[in-house]
Amino acid sequence: MGEKKTIDALVEGGKASPAPPLGPALGQLKVNVKEIIDAINEKTKAFAGMKVPIKVTVDVETKEFSIEVGTPPTSQLIKNKLKIEKLSQQPGKDFVGNLSFQEVVDIAKMKKEGMLVNDLKAAVKNVIGTCVSAGVTIDGKDPKRVIKEVEEGKYDDYLKE
Repeated sequence: MGEKKTIDALVEGGKASPAPPLGPALGQLKVNVKEIIDAINEKTKAFAGMKVPIKVTVDVETKEFSIEVGTPPTSQLIKNKLKIEKLSQQPGKDFVGNLSFQEVVDIAKMKKEGMLVNDLKAAVKNVIGTCVSAGVTIDGKDPKRVIKEVEEGKYDDYLKE
């Protein structure tokens, strides 16, 4: 294994480009910049419209590379799904939007890798917890009620991995 160089950057999901900071940094390593940018865009397209932290590691000798993609905060993913700018200032009183349970599952799947959880059910409960503090209902119901329903097994069909 040769020397490795790592480049950390914040890119817009699915829209990384060879412009600074990525292009020049990759160009110095004499790698196929287009190939790496295309790979970044493929891995980040689920986060369109959001800034995503990425880490590109390049082996200076072999030119092999790996890309790690971080995820935006759960609250950012919720705002993006709801297409809103701000979450509730008075959660529990002022609700700013409604997610379907499937949308909650989709966000949990995006975030699960970075969470300290063992399964999808725990990740979903984590996202629902963010909905509580964000003033977001789920299927028109108070998120605290939905957490109880998840614990009772009402949503188990959604939670098969």
